Amino acid sequence: MNLFLDYTDSQINQKSVEISGSKSESNRLLILQQFYSNLILENVSDSDDSKHLTAALKSTDELVDIGHAGTAMRFLTAFFSAKEGREVLLTGSERMQNRPIKILVDALRVLGADISYEDKEGYPPLRIKGKTLEASSVGINGNVSSQYISALLLIAPSLKNGLNIELLGDITSRPYLEMTLSLLNDVGVSTMFNGNKISVEPKETIEDKTIVVESDWSSASYFYSLVALSGIDTVIKLSSYREESLQGDSSLATIYESLGVITTFEENTIILSKTSKPTTQLLELNLVSAPDIAQTIAVTCYGLGIACKLTGLHTLKIKETDRLVALDNELTKLGADISVTNASLHLKASTKINSNCSIPTYHDHRMAMAFAPLALKVPITIEDADVVTKSFTSFWEDFKRCFAEVSQR
Repeated sequence: MNLFLDYTDSQINQKSVEISGSKSESNRLLILQQFYSNLILENVSDSDDSKHLTAALKSTDELVDIGHAGTAMRFLTAFFSAKEGREVLLTGSERMQNRPIKILVDALRVLGADISYEDKEGYPPLRIKGKTLEASSVGINGNVSSQYISALLLIAPSLKNGLNIELLGDITSRPYLEMTLSLLNDVGVSTMFNGNKISVEPKETIEDKTIVVESDWSSASYFYSLVALSGIDTVIKLSSYREESLQGDSSLATIYESLGVITTFEENTIILSKTSKPTTQLLELNLVSAPDIAQTIAVTCYGLGIACKLTGLHTLKIKETDRLVALDNELTKLGADISVTNASLHLKASTKINSNCSIPTYHDHRMAMAFAPLALKVPITIEDADVVTKSFTSFWEDFKRCFAEVSQR
C-alpha cells in the first residue's frame, strides 16, 4: 500500500497515544519465558517481529520461517541450539538470507552447538540440531550487533555451568546488553558485567514473576519528530513510559531538547511539548548506543533546516536494509546535501525540501515511520506503508489521530 500524506495545512491537537510494549524487551522476555513457564508477561509488543517469535516458539514444525524478523533469527538460533532433541531448519525472507550470522554461529559452535548452513556459508537458512551445550566460556567481538551477544546471554541460565563471555575489542550498543542482563536479574538470574567480561549463573527455576513491558522508545521517536517539526505549543502524550528506562533509545528525551522538544515525565506517561525553536545549528551525536533512532533524527534535522553529524552507525549496514545507503538515497531525492560512510552520516543545513516525492521503504519499517513527519513540511508519498507492522502495528492510525484536519488521497 502506498500512502500519500499532506499535513501541511493541519494543526496538531493535544493527543494521547498508547504505544505497545518495547519490541526489544518483549523478545528477550519471550525467550526467557520458554525456560521459566511461571513468568507472566503483560503489555507485550504487538509488532510483527514479536508475533513471528511467539509463533516460532510455539511451533512444532521442522521448518521455522521468521520472515523479516532479524531479532527472532538471532535469538532463535541460540535458543534452538540449546533445545535438546529439537531439529529445525531456521529461515527467513530473501533479505534475511543475506544478513550475516556467522559470528553468532561460530560462538555457539564453540559452546558445542550443531549448526550447519543450508546454502551460503555465514548466512541463513540454518540447520540446527538442538543438544546439551557443555562448554561455558566463549569470546566474541564486542563491536558486533548486540543481538548476537544477547542471544547467548538469554540461553545462559539454561546451561549446566552458566556462561562466561569475553567481549573482544570495543563494545557496541552497551545499553542493549545491560537491558538483557537487567531482565535476567529481574527474573532472579545472577549476572556480572565487569569491563569486557560478562558472566551468567545457571538457574533452573524461578519464583512466580509478572513483568509489565515498558512501551517502545524507538516508536516514540516518530512523535518526537512530529512535535519538533510542528508549531509552538504542540503537545502529545505517550504511554507507558518510565523515567528510569532500560532502553538506550530513551536518550531521545535529552537529544530532542536541542530540537525544541521538552519531555515531562508523569506517572506512566511522557508529555512532549514544542516550546522553542532548535537551539543548535549543528547536532553532533554518537549513536553507537541507540542506532535505531538515527533515521528519525536525520529526517527531523533535515525538516528543521539544521545540520547534523551522526556517528557510531556501523550496525545500520546489516539491518532490514542498508539504512545509511537508504537515507542517502531518499534525503538526496528530497533535496538534501548528505554524505554517508560505513559508520556515519553528515547532513548540511538546507532551506528547501522537494515536494511530492515518493519514498520507497526498502522493506524497512523505520524508513516509513521516520519520513512520515516530513508531511508537515511538504506533501509526500510513503511506498509500501504497511511495512510499519513489523514494529508498530497501529502507527498510521495513531499518527493520523494527532491532526485536527488531514488531507489524504
